[in-house]
This record gives sequence, structure tokens and C-alpha cells, in this order.
Amino acid sequence: MEKPKNQKPGKLNDVVAADILTAVENGFARQTSFTQQLVRHPSVRGQEQTAQKFIYESLGERGYSLDRWAIDVNEIKEHPGFSPVNVSYENAINVVATHHPREEVGRSLILNGHVDVVPTGPADMWMRPPFDPWIDGDWMYGRGSGDMKAGLAANIFALDALKSLGYQPAATTYIQSVTEEECTGNGALSCLVRGYKADAAIIPEPEDDKLVRANVGVIWCRVHLRGRPVHTRVAGSGFSAIDGAFYLMSALRELAEQWNSEKYKHPYFEDVDHPINVVFGQIRGGDWASMVPAWCWFDVRIAIYPGVNPHDAAKEIEECLAQASRNNPTLANNPPEVEYTGFFAEGYVLEEGSDAEKTLARAHMHSYGADLEAFVTPGYLDGRVFVLYDDCPCLVYGPYSENIHGIDERVSLSSVKRITGAIALFIADWCGLESVD
Repeated sequence: MEKPKNQKPGKLNDVVAADILTAVENGFARQTSFTQQLVRHPSVRGQEQTAQKFIYESLGERGYSLDRWAIDVNEIKEHPGFSPVNVSYENAINVVATHHPREEVGRSLILNGHVDVVPTGPADMWMRPPFDPWIDGDWMYGRGSGDMKAGLAANIFALDALKSLGYQPAATTYIQSVTEEECTGNGALSCLVRGYKADAAIIPEPEDDKLVRANVGVIWCRVHLRGRPVHTRVAGSGFSAIDGAFYLMSALRELAEQWNSEKYKHPYFEDVDHPINVVFGQIRGGDWASMVPAWCWFDVRIAIYPGVNPHDAAKEIEECLAQASRNNPTLANNPPEVEYTGFFAEGYVLEEGSDAEKTLARAHMHSYGADLEAFVTPGYLDGRVFVLYDDCPCLVYGPYSENIHGIDERVSLSSVKRITGAIALFIADWCGLESVD
């Protein structure tokens, strides 16, 4: 093959763009197989290490410089973006691969993705075992297929496509595979604190072929209650901690609706139907069926708007619970305790008009033949780490998926292919290209 000519940043021509998209097409069967292999690793919290070993070895085979470490809470706990954690990080492994060009011509780039997945729920509710990925038409099924192992693979295979043409980025490029995105965001934060920074970042989360303009922050907490246990024959003289939990849940729902009513104060959220969602993800309580429950705890996930300090929101949550408890004779004398167990994260807004967004819009047009759309999401994203704490434009942009965090999660393969093409084109345009040695 004739040695390719170097391409300067912002000078990508139509012929090279078409060649890149063809290279993505030619490598897509391998990319699909790689994604399935990655999905087979059940990388729920505390079990991410085998998936990260697979990523680490795959990136090593490609010749990148490699870095691998377990998140160290002591290194990040004083950072304003830190979220509290009450589990071991022994297996919370981050992997970063680095490409260094021969000559630094273009702008540097981080290609980020998370390897951790949420639990599957009852396996018998799935059509097939959730960690045995299968393909049906355009869909790949399996836990983590959409959120976001297809995106992780897209980052890697976008660079593979360039290499198959004899190209590599003409700027430093990092591939990050992080943990803890689903519960704290501390994985991406650990990469930042470790010194990994760039002029732009891409995170191919499952965002329906669109760019995220803004997203909410998130707080996780656990509310602990004490009841007054008695025998069921005199149940009315006791107090059920479980009943108390439902009472306090109602108060928190009212707080969430109050916050929703204030959406007009927050740019980009005015037209979002219900930006502040509160979810009670777990509840435990009681010791015996014939005994009024003495104890209960429940887990809360609640959103906050960009620009709202999590500490201020936490004070409102605590005051809401305190006020509700004052109206209950038992809770007034034995108020609930609040424990922060995960996300303590501020939301972010990606300001319009950056060079990075314009570059992505060009890449998207080449790959999709359509204008790039932006939207607002009421879910958490690691993009906040880059935007808030490094002033780095982070483009959260990824494939069309369905049932993420649900049953029979699936991702559109045709969408993944187009997203991979757009990422490869973005790299070529943003970083520039030089011939592989």
C-alpha cells in the first residue's frame, strides 16, 4: 500500500473521510466480536477486574503505552468532584492507554468509557442469560452492551480503522477504560487527578446518536430509621420503621416535585418534562413477620440541576427529612440518620460553539449524512469531570440503545458503526494524521 500523506488538523478531505468510513466498515465484524467478548465479563461493581484485564491486554497487543491502577480514595477524597464510597476499591481498576505521535501537530484527545455495569435483576426475566450476548438482526443484547461496552469498543476500533489505512493521530491520544461511573464517578476523577488531561474528550455513552448538551448532577444517600417493636397483638402501640420509611419517601417525592417546579430557572432544562427524578432503589427492614419492625433503611437517588452545589442540596434533603420527622411523634424523638453512599456529583452544561463540537458536527455529517442534534438528559454522566474540573470540552455522544439498566438491554449495531465512523473522523480532524512508522 502506498504510504499515506499526513493530514493536518482541520484539513480532512472527502476522499480520506470516505476511506476512513470504509475502513470502519471493513473492521466492524471484528469490532462486534470484540464487544461480545467484553460483554461476557460480568463487570458489576466489585467484579470489574476481569473486563479490565481483557481491555488492558487488548490495548497492549496494539502497542500502546499502558497504565493500570486501583482507585486510591486517599488520592481523590479532597477533590471537589469526589463522591463518598463505602466499599472496597481493590478491584476498581482503571486502565489508560496512551498513543504518542512522532510529532505533536494536532490537539490532544481523551477517548473515555466505563466498563462497570449495573446488576441484571432477575436473570429469568431476560430472554437469554444477560452475560451471554446474542445478536438478533440489528441488535446486540446483553447487560452492558449499550451502557457502554459498545462505546468502549468504538473508541478502540476507531483508532484501529485509522491504523488499517496506515494512519495514526498526530497528537497525544488517551484511551480510558474506567470504573465507578455507575455509582460515584470516582474512576474518571482518578484519571484526572493522576494527570491525564487533553484538549477535548469523547465519551460514547448510549445517547441515541446525539450530543449531550447538559445533564443533571446526582446524590445518593441511605436513610436509616428506628421503630418501636411490639408483638402483633398490640401492633397499634408500636411504630413500624418500614411505615416510617414510606412516610419519609413521600416527603422526598414532594421535595423532588418542588425542585421540578423550578426548572425554568435553569438554562436548557425549561422544556425537559421531568428533570429531577427521585428513585428509591433499595429498602431493607425488620426481623420477623410477627413483629412490628424495629429498623429500616432505604436508598435514595435524587437529581440536582447543574450549578447546584451538592452540599447545598444535601442540606435541603436533610431538612426535608427533619421537618417530616417533626410531624411524627415517634420520629420526632428518634429522627432518621442520613448516610451518603455514592454520587455526590454536580451536573454540567456543555457550552455551545466550541471547536470540539464543530469538529464533531462535521464528523457526524460525514458519517450520518445529517446534522448533529443536541439534547438534555436527566441522567448522570462522567462528562462533568472534564467540563467542571479541567475546563475540557467533553462530547458525550454515542449509539442508539434500548433498555439500559433494564431487562434485555440492547444496542443498535448500525448505530454503533456510524458512531465509530464519526469518532474516527473526529480523531482525524481534531488530532490530524501522520503515517504509521
